[in-house]
Amino acid sequence: MSASQSLGGQSRCGRVIGPSLDKIIKNAAWRKHSHIVSACKSALDKLETIPSAPSPVSADPPSPLLGLSLSDSDFVLQPLILALDSAYGKIVEPALECAFRLFSLNLVHAEIGDVAGYGDQASAGGGSGSILRLLQGVCKSGGIGEEAIELGVLRVALAAVRSPCLLIRGDCLLHLVRTCYNVYLGGQNGTNQICAKSVLAQIVVIVFSRAEEDSMAVSFKTVSVSELLEFTDKNLNEGSSIHFCQNFVNEVVDANDGTAVNKNLELHSTSDLQNGDVPGVKEDEKHELSDAESTDGAKSGGGSKIREDGFLLFKNLCKLSMKFSTQEQTDDQILLRGKILSLELLKVVIDNGGPIWRTNERFLSAIKQFLCLSLLKNSALSVMAIFQLQCSIFMSLLSKFRSGLKAEIGIFFPMLVLRVLENVLQPSFLQKMTVLNLLEKISQDSQILIDIFVNYDCDLDAPNIFERTVNGLLKTALGPPAGSATTLSPAQDITFRHESVKCLGTIVKSMGGWMDQQLRIGESSHTRFPESDVSTEAHSTSNGEDAAVSDYDFHPEVNPEFSDATTLEQRRAYKMELQKGIALFNRKPSKGIEFLIGTKKLGGSPEEIAAFLKNASGLNETVIGDYLGERDEFPLKVMHAYVDSFNFKEMDFGESIRFFLRGFRLPGEAQKIDRIMEKFAERYCKCNPSSFTSADTAYVLAYSVIMLNTDAHNNMVKDKMSKADFIRNNRGIDDGKDLPEEYLGALYDQIVKNEIKMSSDSPAQQSKQANSLNKLLGLDGILNLVTGKQTEEKALGANGLLIKHIQEQFKAKAGKSESTYHSVTDIAILRFMVEVCWAPMLAAFSMTLDQSDDRLATAHCLQGFRYAVHVTAIMGMQTQRDAFMTSVAKFTYLHCAADMKQKNVDAVKAIILIALEDGNHLQEAWEHILTCLSRIEHLQLLGEGAPTDASFLTASNGETEERTPKPIGLSSLKKKGTIQNPAVMAVVRGGSYDSTTVGVNSSGPVTPEQLSNFISNLNLLDQIGNFELNHVFVHSQQLNSEAIVAFVRALCKVAMSELQSPTDPRVFSLTKIVEIAHYNMNRIRLVWSRIWNVLSDFFVSVGLSENLSVAIFVMDSLRQLAMKFLEREELANYNFQNEFLRPFVIVMQKSNSAEIRELIVRCISQMVLSRVSNVKSGWKSVFLIFTAAAADERKNIVLLAFETMEKIVREYFPYITETEAMTFTDCVRCLLAFTTSRFNNDVSPNAIAFLRFCAVKLAEGELLSNGKSISDGSTSDAAEGGGEVVLNAETFINKDEPSSFWVPLLAGLSKLTSDSRLAIRKSSLEVLFSILKDHGHVFSSEFWIAVFNSIVLPIFNFVSEKEVPVRDDQSSPSARSSQSEGSTWDSETASVAAHCLVDLFVSFFDVVRPQLPGVVLIITGFIKSPVQGTASTGVAALVRLTDDLGIRLSEHEWRLIYVGLKEATESTIPGFLKVLGTMDNIEFTRYSQTDLEMDSDHGLSSDDIEDDNLHTAAYVISRMKSHIAVQLLLIQLIYPPLKRSSKSIF
Repeated sequence: MSASQSLGGQSRCGRVIGPSLDKIIKNAAWRKHSHIVSACKSALDKLETIPSAPSPVSADPPSPLLGLSLSDSDFVLQPLILALDSAYGKIVEPALECAFRLFSLNLVHAEIGDVAGYGDQASAGGGSGSILRLLQGVCKSGGIGEEAIELGVLRVALAAVRSPCLLIRGDCLLHLVRTCYNVYLGGQNGTNQICAKSVLAQIVVIVFSRAEEDSMAVSFKTVSVSELLEFTDKNLNEGSSIHFCQNFVNEVVDANDGTAVNKNLELHSTSDLQNGDVPGVKEDEKHELSDAESTDGAKSGGGSKIREDGFLLFKNLCKLSMKFSTQEQTDDQILLRGKILSLELLKVVIDNGGPIWRTNERFLSAIKQFLCLSLLKNSALSVMAIFQLQCSIFMSLLSKFRSGLKAEIGIFFPMLVLRVLENVLQPSFLQKMTVLNLLEKISQDSQILIDIFVNYDCDLDAPNIFERTVNGLLKTALGPPAGSATTLSPAQDITFRHESVKCLGTIVKSMGGWMDQQLRIGESSHTRFPESDVSTEAHSTSNGEDAAVSDYDFHPEVNPEFSDATTLEQRRAYKMELQKGIALFNRKPSKGIEFLIGTKKLGGSPEEIAAFLKNASGLNETVIGDYLGERDEFPLKVMHAYVDSFNFKEMDFGESIRFFLRGFRLPGEAQKIDRIMEKFAERYCKCNPSSFTSADTAYVLAYSVIMLNTDAHNNMVKDKMSKADFIRNNRGIDDGKDLPEEYLGALYDQIVKNEIKMSSDSPAQQSKQANSLNKLLGLDGILNLVTGKQTEEKALGANGLLIKHIQEQFKAKAGKSESTYHSVTDIAILRFMVEVCWAPMLAAFSMTLDQSDDRLATAHCLQGFRYAVHVTAIMGMQTQRDAFMTSVAKFTYLHCAADMKQKNVDAVKAIILIALEDGNHLQEAWEHILTCLSRIEHLQLLGEGAPTDASFLTASNGETEERTPKPIGLSSLKKKGTIQNPAVMAVVRGGSYDSTTVGVNSSGPVTPEQLSNFISNLNLLDQIGNFELNHVFVHSQQLNSEAIVAFVRALCKVAMSELQSPTDPRVFSLTKIVEIAHYNMNRIRLVWSRIWNVLSDFFVSVGLSENLSVAIFVMDSLRQLAMKFLEREELANYNFQNEFLRPFVIVMQKSNSAEIRELIVRCISQMVLSRVSNVKSGWKSVFLIFTAAAADERKNIVLLAFETMEKIVREYFPYITETEAMTFTDCVRCLLAFTTSRFNNDVSPNAIAFLRFCAVKLAEGELLSNGKSISDGSTSDAAEGGGEVVLNAETFINKDEPSSFWVPLLAGLSKLTSDSRLAIRKSSLEVLFSILKDHGHVFSSEFWIAVFNSIVLPIFNFVSEKEVPVRDDQSSPSARSSQSEGSTWDSETASVAAHCLVDLFVSFFDVVRPQLPGVVLIITGFIKSPVQGTASTGVAALVRLTDDLGIRLSEHEWRLIYVGLKEATESTIPGFLKVLGTMDNIEFTRYSQTDLEMDSDHGLSSDDIEDDNLHTAAYVISRMKSHIAVQLLLIQLIYPPLKRSSKSIF
């Protein structure tokens, strides 16, 4: 072992101290430092005698050095203290090195407090006295001035504070800090100054980390030297100084056995402490540390001493930051540097402040009492570094302590931020950039923004910070007004504009992030997620260690119930109306009072108004004085109530006037002053009855005091009033007596020395606009302080009273209920925030995007647009959302592509992002997005040289080939000849954003320059490929049910505008409609039904378009959709297929175009025949379409439809009623429509035959087995338009539902029996009665009765109409021709009908027996006919009836028949007699010659008259023969029935 290693003995302390003492001995001057050398040798000898591990000896007080007794510790430390006191560098250095190692190795265990106290303790044998003297020596050596010594002092100071076994308290701690201050301020080496600052910052971190945990065993963060140089001292950096200083601090912090240990500089987690691991402490030192801590804990009473030290240090740092230059030395740079250093250290304290600062009332009070006062006083300085530090500290306060500093932040925010932000014309560039950077940091924390709005903009007594911030950013973004003088250079102005836009974008982004976070929390309210799962990018704080902890989580005064958005809305509305009333009062007092009373913001009594004038902030004091001085009755009452509200009891007269006049300014009119002073005198005397003889005395004296105040403090008055003048002026005012001269003299001195003025008065004059605004916010006095004439280092002097007044404001606001800090989680608060900020943001983004081509600035604007749309869309703010969407859509410049730039392409990309990100909430705004996509596609097609859609949508197919242009490529566009292409010209000319067709309203030639720009811009659009374009449509599958309906509605609207373009119709959106419908076809039925309702209306509207080509294209698109849709199976009893095909039905019924109708028929035929097994409810629409086709005037349409109908009925009849029986009714109705077709030779007979086929299927039971019976209401619907066949719906309801399927079939055939066409009449009669006869056995008796009453018997209504006797005017032969063909049957048809009726009745006599009277009535009707053929038909029918029924008829029924015969017989007699009478009127006489001549004169000849008579006679004879034949038939008819009836009766 070497000699140097053996010095100091075997103890740990000896091994550290011995070598240093030896070095001191070698470096000391033997004569000058002989006593030091002697002490060193003695100490070395002493250390040699100390064993390496001495037995523990109890000592009181304990020894400061580990392993040594108290006396030995003092003995061996004495040489070090002497060396430090010598101020000789060569022996100071080893002493400092020894002290450093003692502290860094945790060999010193002590508590050191007050300097004086421990000095006494040392003399009495205290254990820590030697350590205190050692530290004092270290501090003293810092003044030597040598650079190496300074670094050594800094190392020892930091090592001492860092040691977890040494608690340095009180003055000793401050002494160490002051020493480091002196090194920083007095050092000549820049590196040493940086080291001093770094050491101070590290000491502060250590002290306050311990205070946070109230323990010596804490982890702490190592300071970053580069961060400390953020604002100041960058000039001190000499190459590698920062690196050297960082290593210097790291070495001290991480020192262990004299060697540096690599260690993570970040703050250690608290889990290390919980596990017992103390960073920076050796394993073999842990037991020593725990012993020391237990001792310290016993002494300090639970660790309160540690926090007391932190409080003391914080207080002194604040005081150091408030030191100002004296008037003798106004430019003290050292003092200024010290102030800046103090602020930097305070910034370190606040940045690293933990929960204790937010929960411990003493620390929070210290911030309010000292730090806020420091910020307030330093705000008057114009030093840039101080301003930057203030802003940085304010940011930390806002982030961490805003809940406890509500009133203070309400003052500092306007003072530090808004004052600079709103200065647009002549701001300091660095100041404003600092403010903008601060606002950007604030904007990044969404919770800060929300809290600011809730606690200030929604607070009645607080300024509208959020609103003013947004408006200030808008003013900055717009720049100085045109024509105004400004100190900004163009580059500075542009920088401000871009930064302000960036801040606005960050604000709206944070709002969106907070909204998303709250929505996710709401969605996961039933499931607990880790906190990281619900964090958002926007919700973050600038301090990583506190990002997970909300400020108000530590404050019990935060109101958790104030989260109701409705309450916030009411408070904000109340505040807005109140401020409106105050502003109105400041212009017209009486109007303002009326407004406030009318809106119930103010009571109507004088007392309430007086209290408002006295207490409300923002009122103009001059206006208050003018109003109080009015002589009108009501203002006079208010003035009296105002004065009576003061209590002047036991107050000095001068102080009473001062107190009275601090709330308003006396008016300039003498009469008004007189009224106010008169009332004041009365009130003063009432409160102080013994003060004056009468109120007159007080009145005169008050007036005199006001005059004295004006005289003494008005610079315009040259000859000032003396004290003698004042006393002389007031003689005899006390009821003829004089007031005491001492009293008047004292009053004079008081007024002259201290001016009577309002509480907010200040020497600085303000502009009118700023004055009104700041007064409204209650900030006028504060801003007077800040905006006054400033020097770099100016003592506040006269502003001390103002600062005191502001402190009183803090206290006053803290006592109000409104000072409670509120938090809110309801996202409805964003609605009110958006209402405040959306218009400024829209203006700022739009203006910047329009005027600037800077990529970064435009990117910020587009990002702002995106998040603004995001917030407004989710909040359902339609107006604001559409405003933002319209703006960004216009900035795409797709409507004037020749002027596009890169920023416009970026706007297109933003549009697509908005569609993908916020599609679920865009609603009507989808129209803007889809319009842009349509225009992009159009431009891309032109760029590819593809022919336009219009070329395929020409009037006729024959012209298509002629009009189709040849493809135009980009290369060919450059040729002058192609400029004349109409499509290219229209796009190059451009148009307005709102125009449906680009270039329609523009005219004029296109220049080559325009075309060149257009071609280059087409290349820009290549950035947006087909994938991005189509992704929006593919993504529609992800939209929710509400959004997809809105999307489809907007797409239909855009497609409509495309198709209806008069010059350039396009089908892009139409094809996308087909794609969208296909993508979303698998949605649930309810949603798909809503989608199709929109699409159906669109297809109908466009399908009826006058442009035939467009209509055909739309119908074909609908066919494609229908084919895809019919691939899906539909369950029974659903009706959606019918709804899907409804557009075909409507267009078929309403279209005037035969081509469209034919196309629809062909489409439906193709769909049905190819997808017949999938058609369910769609059959109804199919039959409706064919029904409409049956009535078409084009034969090919009718034949095509019937051909399909024939195939359906023949081959696919089971499918018709597979799921819904009601389709049978539709099928029958369709066939009946074909029976009425004008093309009867081809269609109508076959249709009747298919009706018979349907009846067979119905009788076979296929309909009943396959389908469900129709509803009750279907019967009446099926028989609509029955004409002569009137169906009573009630007859078939609730009777026999399966039988009711026969009704439409039978009713239709019944109606056809009256058809004007003979063949159709006969065919329908035969088929009807054949069906009834063949299938009547399946009918119930009730149904048969209904069939006879409603279907069979009405066929023969014409028979009963002919019971009327033939009149004279009908007796002419020409009368027969006057009857229409449809109103009567020919004899052959009548015979068939009568035969069928009797045959049917006889066949089902047992069922239809009750219908015998009706049948007899019809037969007798035939018999009554005067025409022999018809009567013969009736007779034959009756004969058959009686023959077939025979004995089955009862006596009553026979009687019924005979009565009918009797009536028929009797009815023929009057007609016969009439005919005979006609014969009697015919005369055949000879005419004389004279008569013949007269008749010839009238145009009649004898031959003409004779011929007429012969014709009449022939007709009469024919009628007589007919009647006689009928009579004979009746006679022949009577006997056989009589014979049969007698047999049946008898």
